[in-house]
Amino acid sequence: MARWGMAIDLDRCTGCGNCMAACHQENNLAAVGPEQTEQSRAFHWIRLVREVSGSDAHATVRYTPTLCVQCDDPPCVKVCPVHATYLSEEGIVGQIYARCIGCRYCMAACPYNAKVFNWYEPEWPGELKKKSNPDVSLRSHGVVEKCTFCHHRVNHAREQARAEDREIRDGEVVPACAESCPAQAIVFGDLDDPESMVSARARSPRAYRPHEDLGTRPKVFYLEEQE
Repeated sequence: MARWGMAIDLDRCTGCGNCMAACHQENNLAAVGPEQTEQSRAFHWIRLVREVSGSDAHATVRYTPTLCVQCDDPPCVKVCPVHATYLSEEGIVGQIYARCIGCRYCMAACPYNAKVFNWYEPEWPGELKKKSNPDVSLRSHGVVEKCTFCHHRVNHAREQARAEDREIRDGEVVPACAESCPAQAIVFGDLDDPESMVSARARSPRAYRPHEDLGTRPKVFYLEEQE
């Protein structure tokens, strides 16, 4: 049984935003207008957090792709009164949208601010709805959403491997964000496989997990920028 994880090299990330666009298209995320954005209701499963240091000509900008870190001890699961969020055997924190009652306890418990809430019925203008991914459900308003590591792609790879009577190969599952990254800053795979690319990056001396002191045991690793 795999334990899926991700490693993001901040030294490679250019802040281009391809990962955000790919996530929107892959997972049927509806766009919100400027009014909702001004109320901090921008709708992204992955977002780029920008940090500016210095000033004027000496200013430097750092971008950090931020998403659900798929904790091994997720606080959100502990507080959900209807078990709409859960931890799978493969370590992915999932959402059962039909069960969610919109109480947002999970959002309050998440120290990573990784979940978003559908305040209004999502709309896809014009022909956009016809471009929706049939492998991902269309959610209604009043539910909490989050990154799923493109779990539908994991399922496709598992079915293909089962049909060929083999194990899933390293690099066979690629989430939309990783596939779209031109700098190849994002690597995905089985953390329990010592030979996998993600496992190698997780062992790097530059690797760290966000807010590791909280005991949530994230499965998303970041690699610090090199001097």
